[in-house]
Amino acid sequence: MMESFDYVIVGAGTSGCVLANRLSADPSRTVLLIEAGPRDTHPFIHMPKGIAKIMANLRFLWPYMTKPDQCTASNAEPWVRGKTLGGSSAINGMMYVRGQDADYDEMARIAGDDWSWRHIGQAYRELEHHELGAAPTRGDKGFLRLTVPKRDRLIDAAIAAGERLGLARKIDVNDPEDVERVGYAPRTVYKGKRQSAAVAFLRPVMNRPNLTVVTDFTIDRLLLEGRRAVGVTGTRGGASQSYGAKREVLLCAGSMGSPAILQRSGIGPAEHLCPLGIEVVHDSPNVGRNLREHRAIVMQFRADDAASENREYRGWRLVRNVLRYYLTGGGGRMGNATYEAGAWFKTRPDAPRPDGQFLLAAFTMDYGGPALATEKHGGFQICAYMLRPQSLGSVMIRSADPNELPEIIPNYHQDPYDRQTMIDVVRYARNYVKQPPLSDLVGEETRPGPQYESDDEIIAAYDQMGNGAYHATGTCAAGRDEAAVCDTRLRVRGIDGLRVVDTSVLPFIVAGNTNGPACAVAWRAADLIIADNA
Repeated sequence: MMESFDYVIVGAGTSGCVLANRLSADPSRTVLLIEAGPRDTHPFIHMPKGIAKIMANLRFLWPYMTKPDQCTASNAEPWVRGKTLGGSSAINGMMYVRGQDADYDEMARIAGDDWSWRHIGQAYRELEHHELGAAPTRGDKGFLRLTVPKRDRLIDAAIAAGERLGLARKIDVNDPEDVERVGYAPRTVYKGKRQSAAVAFLRPVMNRPNLTVVTDFTIDRLLLEGRRAVGVTGTRGGASQSYGAKREVLLCAGSMGSPAILQRSGIGPAEHLCPLGIEVVHDSPNVGRNLREHRAIVMQFRADDAASENREYRGWRLVRNVLRYYLTGGGGRMGNATYEAGAWFKTRPDAPRPDGQFLLAAFTMDYGGPALATEKHGGFQICAYMLRPQSLGSVMIRSADPNELPEIIPNYHQDPYDRQTMIDVVRYARNYVKQPPLSDLVGEETRPGPQYESDDEIIAAYDQMGNGAYHATGTCAAGRDEAAVCDTRLRVRGIDGLRVVDTSVLPFIVAGNTNGPACAVAWRAADLIIADNA
């Protein structure tokens, strides 16, 4: 007989771990959390600077690749996602960015009042345990530990350079006030250890008898009775296995995984599913469409070797730093996040609010070497991207086989607004590094390089050297409009007992990184799920 639970959560990434925590808090509710990957026991997952090793380990990754097109210089581009407890929060750069209050008020206009800043701000306050303490826009009693980096000479200079351009220096850059800003960025790191969603939300409640966690389970499709989701089926250890859901199935598989599961289950655009031999249960044309992603470019500059961290990750200094990390229980540089600071700015004076973002780091990578390593000279890095892309891509399955990853078409800079703003972001970065005191420590641009000067050359640099920022959204977008995949409470239109709860429901990308919003969306969704099933 098929084992059944009140709630079956598909995907133990950020949103799935938050939901498992919230829904299992009531002992009368039984909750199953399913994850395709293994448990998060690898030590490099928990060492913040172990990210390079984990990002090269396919055991913990979904190796998604985009379809080659002109926006990627005809190359396939990796869009890897985490495949372990914690999902992408176990492999990301650990930047914690909430987005601007105006983003959520705009989302409320599109997706319903439950997603306004009034509700999402409250969700953040409840889920956070912030080193800076409680404030009207911060929490200090939640599950997610957040810390602020220690000061660094080169980053201090970069922050001061931002002030020269009119950016406000912020102690908490997540203050939702809608102004240009710069400062050290909160990170999901505590005592030198990564605070993935599994560490923060799942591990403290794993001993609840009403919560079951199953790893290494590859979901095939949803089990449907008519137009109601009643469970899931898939494989584990080569054997078929199914689980029933007495109340709801909650898809938390991300912006690539969730639409693919819906499509394999017959929920999606009929014109795409029928040729694949998939019986259409509900023709929902926008499943897999409305994809948005930040197109980032890593810009690098030579810097004073003594001020840069590059030498700290080479030779005997690297050995020393790793030993220090383990001997002190997480101390030293190996406990730092990927980026320590951020800047949010307007690329043109008439922009209504910040439309560009920099992630700032006191190191540079050798992109020409056979293995990932820092450069042998001092360097300063800016990961630069526009915040609100208008170009729309898609995620579509290639077959009914769950082991065949979907086709991803990003369509970067298809929209003229995106193209111009991407160009403006690069020009802003070049002006940024000319500001003292940063200009006293930083010199020649080495990537993409001064030879990329005209508008067309800058776009060519994005195409050849750019990358997705791992912030994909929109493929199961929620909305008031009946054409939206999900309704205002994240229920999949046309199917009972089924919701999507991850960044795929966001109708656009909030202004920044998406791990924080994934937490808040799931926290708020839990309120709605509990209320609807009371």
